[in-house]
Amino acid sequence: MLPDPRSADLPDEKMPDEEVACRERLKTLGVEFEEHKAESNAEIGCSIPYPIVLKTLGKSIAIGPGTELNCPMAEAAARFAANVIQPEAKAEFGADLKSIGQASAFVCRPRHGTRKLSEHAFGNALDIASFTLSDGKKIEVGPTPPEKDAKFLNAVRKAACGPFKTVLGPGADADHALHFHLDLEPRRHGGTFCQ
Repeated sequence: MLPDPRSADLPDEKMPDEEVACRERLKTLGVEFEEHKAESNAEIGCSIPYPIVLKTLGKSIAIGPGTELNCPMAEAAARFAANVIQPEAKAEFGADLKSIGQASAFVCRPRHGTRKLSEHAFGNALDIASFTLSDGKKIEVGPTPPEKDAKFLNAVRKAACGPFKTVLGPGADADHALHFHLDLEPRRHGGTFCQ
């Protein structure tokens, strides 16, 4: 199997314009983040040349802990939180989205049971385990959520298909029973894979 071409990505001395522009957009969205040193592991093939660690997904939405992603994935997550999750929480529960509990971001590993690298290996994926609202309510991703929670979770999951190229969650397989997996894996013909 050919290694992923992204495995060879290493940072240039000067950050590329698109990375700089992406960070500007994050600031405009009110996202708080810190720069992180480049990560790479030649043996496994993981690489994230310009990682950032998210502190928030926008003005009032916290995310934790230590969410390390590439900038395009961070931007997609921030826009999704503001444009989809926040209004959905308001509509369904009459409360604001306060924080997102992530289960994993950058992790240097292959996909479960395969040798193909996970999108997590490029900081190109985010696993979301829970949502906490401004009134203290916590909505957990799981196989049998309460009815109101299920309606919210289904709406979020459905809306994720499009902005994200892969969306997995409870019911997809045993590995995704307790979180949503969202990633920007480049697919042929720009298709999506949502389960």
